[in-house]
Amino acid sequence: MKRTLASLVLGSVLAAQSMLSHADVRELNLGILGGQNATQQIGDNQCVKTYFDKTLHVDTKLRNSSDYSGVIQGLIGGKIDMVLSMSPSAFASVQINNPKAVDVIGILTDDKDQSKGYHSVVIVRADSPYHKLADLKGHPFGFADPDSTSGFLIPNHDFKKRFGGSKDDNYNHFFSSTTFSGGHEQDILGVLNGQFAGAVTWTSMVGDYNKGYTAGAFSRLMRMDHPNLMKNIRIIWHSQLIPNGPILVRHDLPADFKAKLISAIHDLDKNHHACWIKAAGGAQHITPASVKDFANIIDLKRELMNGNR
Repeated sequence: MKRTLASLVLGSVLAAQSMLSHADVRELNLGILGGQNATQQIGDNQCVKTYFDKTLHVDTKLRNSSDYSGVIQGLIGGKIDMVLSMSPSAFASVQINNPKAVDVIGILTDDKDQSKGYHSVVIVRADSPYHKLADLKGHPFGFADPDSTSGFLIPNHDFKKRFGGSKDDNYNHFFSSTTFSGGHEQDILGVLNGQFAGAVTWTSMVGDYNKGYTAGAFSRLMRMDHPNLMKNIRIIWHSQLIPNGPILVRHDLPADFKAKLISAIHDLDKNHHACWIKAAGGAQHITPASVKDFANIIDLKRELMNGNR
């Protein structure tokens, strides 16, 4: 009898705490990966803020980080509630550090051909003499961010096998230098202004080349102030298909609020797709996914992290 009463009291307390937690959700923190023009990213997500503010009756804060690490730490520490376009490598860092930090609610999928991946590409200036990776020997090279999949994890894995060594010795001294520029936009601009002979960035490689493809860093930069970008660069290498980034929500949000948030994310994609495209960085939509879809990326990231110890 005492145990039953205690159980009822405990259940009532927990239920009250759950209701109180839901009632206390007044602020929603949207994590936005760094490495792009901050002003443009904030602008691209204003419609997202407006939607969630109205739909969920919250004040949506756009947490734009100067680098990927800020969003990673925000998710691990429970300071960020959702990310609508996460780097698979950055997600792997979260998963390795705290497997219970976030829930995967989907993966970005291309509107045009339904592909669920993208490519890391090496670009050079179109007027340069470089036509293949071997031509970059002895020249400076740019990576994006240590937690970027296409901007470091995948090309780093390829270069280690191809040239030997690691980034620490510029891949057996193949490159004269290797630098983290801070993001994909900075990598592209670094190539255009001659800072790097070559650099990596990401693209879907689906659709019209001259329009910067359906998704990726090219189209973002073209929308800013480089409409002729694709005429000024050349792609000399591309990776195999990389799984698109997951859409994430914080695991320990109050259950009823989290359900409403997930429903709202899907509604934003389905019924406000023009806004969703801005936030996602391209013409993409949500399809189902789980942690298993990113197992290979998590393994590569774990291998990289262990190698740096």
